[in-house]
Amino acid sequence: MSAGQAARVPASSTSPGGVWAPERRALTVGLVLAVTLVAFEALAIATILPVVSRHLGDLRLYGWVFSAFMLSSLVGIVLAGTLADRVPLGRPMLAGLALFALGLAVGGFAPDMPVLVADRAVQGLGAGVVPAVAYVAISRGYPEGCRPRMFAVLSTAWVIPGLIGPAVAALVATAVGWRWVFLGLLPLVAAAGVLVIPALKHVPARAGATGPAGGTGPSQHARVPYLPVLGVVAGAALALIAVSSGNLPAVVSGVIAGGILLAVSLRRLTPPRTLTAGRGLPATILSRGLLTCCFFAGDAYVPYAITAVRHAPTGLAALALTMTTMTWTAGSWVQARCIARCGPRRLVRCGEGLVAGGLALMCVVLMPSVPPAFSVLAWTVAGAGMGLAYAPLSVTALDRAPAGEEGRVTSGLQLCDVLGQALGTGLAGAIVAAAGPDHRAGVALAFVAAIGVSVTALAAGSRLPGGLSGQDRGF
Repeated sequence: MSAGQAARVPASSTSPGGVWAPERRALTVGLVLAVTLVAFEALAIATILPVVSRHLGDLRLYGWVFSAFMLSSLVGIVLAGTLADRVPLGRPMLAGLALFALGLAVGGFAPDMPVLVADRAVQGLGAGVVPAVAYVAISRGYPEGCRPRMFAVLSTAWVIPGLIGPAVAALVATAVGWRWVFLGLLPLVAAAGVLVIPALKHVPARAGATGPAGGTGPSQHARVPYLPVLGVVAGAALALIAVSSGNLPAVVSGVIAGGILLAVSLRRLTPPRTLTAGRGLPATILSRGLLTCCFFAGDAYVPYAITAVRHAPTGLAALALTMTTMTWTAGSWVQARCIARCGPRRLVRCGEGLVAGGLALMCVVLMPSVPPAFSVLAWTVAGAGMGLAYAPLSVTALDRAPAGEEGRVTSGLQLCDVLGQALGTGLAGAIVAAAGPDHRAGVALAFVAAIGVSVTALAAGSRLPGGLSGQDRGF
């Protein structure tokens, strides 16, 4: 039996039990804790950022607090995904957690917004490692039938952070200051490292790799694509800086130059025809980027819309993020039960439609006659859409990945994932800043732009596979 055939054998014939089987329990717990750490950080910083911006000033850099984090995490994602095919998984995870901790420590003492943006870049470099390593670990450490459930379990790792993270962040920021939100996350980093790194030692090496003695072991021949990764980061940053400049000639020239550099670099890091939404794996990877772009462009400004535009308390913004996390998790469990029957295409397009609907409802929330509390309902709709669409794209990418190239495919998926977040939040930030003192109009335009991206995502979703391997109902 070939490596490719073995990768497609049903779970029941390759390994007993599920994600909590004794041989996988430590790995499952470790990955869940690592994702929990990322969840706490993401929800906490999103909740308190309006407070931070009022304290440090410079609204022009509001979006860059997110974009700098995401752009630098692109480097961590691609490097970790590539190194995962040549070194034990514990090594990149350890380096990533160390950089993440350094970023949290420096962020807690940032004197102004430029320093905070630079610090977030360091933190993002480490944070990018966690999902890249987790995806490869799921591909190698779990049989095919367990993967949808494991992605649902990872989504459940957002439940506790979603329930208490925003509320605790708001409470800490009010009681002792926002800086302690950064510093208070450091113990979580240490706990995640203690559990996940030893568990990763038991994950098999990539299929077909040969160690020094001729047995199976990590590949020593994968080349780290330094220049393409830097090209993606530089191209995206150039485009975002140009858009943020407010000068029309600079915007046009910067977007063209950055777009060309970005496209050329992405072609070397993703499967052929990804940028044109080729059927199957290419459309899957592109859809992930478009999905995260539209959702996180809105998500970054949901707390701002609630607290700065509608002048509601930070607690309401925390509740909106909490409920969104709950519906995202619920949607993930729904897809785990339905993906074999419905296929990824139907689930993803349904989810993309819900995200578009949530963005449209947030535009309604900006109207003075609408109660600010309506934002909770609006954004939970978008969260449900992400739950239905996000995990099926991950499952489909792993399902279509050639044997022995799981690291490259998953790094490409995560690359487009985080690139979408960086471009979405950066574009939204530029739109809000360009609107000047009229924050309501700026946030509304940002939501409308995100809706435009969601329409493009729906078009790309039509080219996804109709089913998984062995049950495909169309390309």
